[in-house]
Amino acid sequence: MSTKAFGNFAPEKPLELLQIQRREVTDIDVEIEILYCGICHSDLHTARNEWMGAKYPVVPGHEIVGKVTNVGSKVTKFKVGDTAAVGCMVDSCRTCEQCQCGNEQYCDEGAVYTYNSNDKHLNTQTYGGYSEKIVVDEAFTLKVPENLDLAAAAPLLCAGITTYSPLKHWNAGPGKTVGVVGIGGLGHMAIKIAKAMGAKVVVFTTSLSKVEDAKRLGADDVVLSTDLDEMQKHFKTINLIIDAVSAPHDINMFLKLLKVDGTLVLVGAPMEPLPVVSFSLIGGRKSFAGSLIGGIAETQEMLDFCGEHNIVSDIELINIQYINEAYERMLKGDVKYRFVIDMATLKNN
Repeated sequence: MSTKAFGNFAPEKPLELLQIQRREVTDIDVEIEILYCGICHSDLHTARNEWMGAKYPVVPGHEIVGKVTNVGSKVTKFKVGDTAAVGCMVDSCRTCEQCQCGNEQYCDEGAVYTYNSNDKHLNTQTYGGYSEKIVVDEAFTLKVPENLDLAAAAPLLCAGITTYSPLKHWNAGPGKTVGVVGIGGLGHMAIKIAKAMGAKVVVFTTSLSKVEDAKRLGADDVVLSTDLDEMQKHFKTINLIIDAVSAPHDINMFLKLLKVDGTLVLVGAPMEPLPVVSFSLIGGRKSFAGSLIGGIAETQEMLDFCGEHNIVSDIELINIQYINEAYERMLKGDVKYRFVIDMATLKNN
């Protein structure tokens, strides 16, 4: 079926209105009219081919919330009229060790991502949520708690699970101190979720203007990382650090803050290598780790957790016609803390 979308045809080209093809609903598919789609930094990286390998036209978007408009004959989780969501993945091999244990994002054959992956149904690339509708296998479709604002819930499908997964995996909770480096789309979610898990939360930022906002988000303490005396006060006091910075920065000064057996988890994606001094790790049996989104079951668990604790993202709702300006503002860090597209504005094109 032909569907309106916004995408671009080359790295240097702006996003614009175009037509894409979605598959017809199979017996295990859910068709969703997209109401809201969050804007992730990954969208910009892919549209501009900064991670290489972009397949054009690129239609970004993997923070998708909408209404079910059609279901296949074998679908059991959804009916027409239900609210549904789609995150970063739409398929995987489902048979490898990682898929079998619920880590589809680490699929041995490679997960099928919501955009810029191979679409086995249409033999083209997958297209994301900057579009009128999407058709997804029921197994990769998620439920949104009814009490959550749908627009503000959209970024949970990436920013939420990207921070929830490592916080859960490394046992954030009562009696633990969690450090959060960087207050942006990912960082502000890490603060909210870690606090809801019962952890003490210490935020590290280079921006004085973000100190009060970090406290509003739930931080117990906020430290300017440029203040060496303040940093020294937190030496060997942190159990787990969630590093959400995507620009080059000094990892070693944060590794010094970890307790023995502490872990720093990178969820930001700097383009350049981050040098690590060996003794930053050896001196306290510390770990420097990474984490990528979460599996489908864990993503649903995260949504349910956010429903229980009334957690959503801080957003700025925009018209889709504003998308290119939003990208430029995102590059400057000029958003608190996630742009979300009102997809109803696509119908005006």
